[in-house]
Amino acid sequence: MRQAQVTRNTLETQISVELSLDGTGQSALETGVPFLDHMIDQIARHGMMDITIRAKGDLHIDAHHTVEDIGITLGQALLKAVGNKKGIRRYGHAYVPLDEALSRVVIDLSGRPGLVFNVDFSRARIGDFDVDLFHEFFQGLTNHALMTLHIDNLYGRNAHHQAETIFKAFGRALRVAIEHDPGAVGIIPSTKGTL
Repeated sequence: MRQAQVTRNTLETQISVELSLDGTGQSALETGVPFLDHMIDQIARHGMMDITIRAKGDLHIDAHHTVEDIGITLGQALLKAVGNKKGIRRYGHAYVPLDEALSRVVIDLSGRPGLVFNVDFSRARIGDFDVDLFHEFFQGLTNHALMTLHIDNLYGRNAHHQAETIFKAFGRALRVAIEHDPGAVGIIPSTKGTL
């Protein structure tokens, strides 16, 4: 089982993440940010991985530090759980619709962090959640998982639908990228011999 446990404690947040890449799509999320919990649950369910996150942060200020640090810690857990990357597909992509919204996510578990985030949300907040924080979440995750990640919301009028398609597509794309490639058992998928 490809699993990891990571704890991150700062003056702003205290976060613990448990991740099992070969799970059943279960999540246990207590971040203090309900809409983020709903979105991370999409990653677990559509990525077929088990994710447990417990977070306490300075939410009396705003959710920025908590959301960003959860992305960082989840990225660290992903990097640890995927291991040396021998025999995985490395690349993954997914298109996911929800009613009028459609998003595309493309992943390369390259060992090089890079985020392209082309999302124009139809409004600035979904309930109490500031949609700018989605970029911060994925930036932290990308930097610490050492992945290249392209996120494009191709269209959508409902910000909730836009966000949900992004997180579902991320989960599905990640599921493909971490899959064992039966034609590449024991091989690192890179001409460099390392990722």
